[in-house]
Amino acid sequence: MNLISDIAEIYAIQGFETQILAASIRNGGHIVAAAKAGADVVTCPLSSFESLFKHPLTDIGLEKFLADHKKSLSVVS
Repeated sequence: MNLISDIAEIYAIQGFETQILAASIRNGGHIVAAAKAGADVVTCPLSSFESLFKHPLTDIGLEKFLADHKKSLSVVS
């Protein structure tokens, strides 16, 4: 990630009009780190990309929301 950051900084200083590709990214954390470092595009397995949509707190919140929704349906009926 340091290399990506260095490349992004050099391109910005020099005013190069280009995009930075981070290749062979292996997990969701690396996707985020590459984006923060200045990468515009990544190549990665689909499972790495899909992992960006998963977070334990989101899963817990969704479970609670669906349970509350189910309760509200039984109150209306």
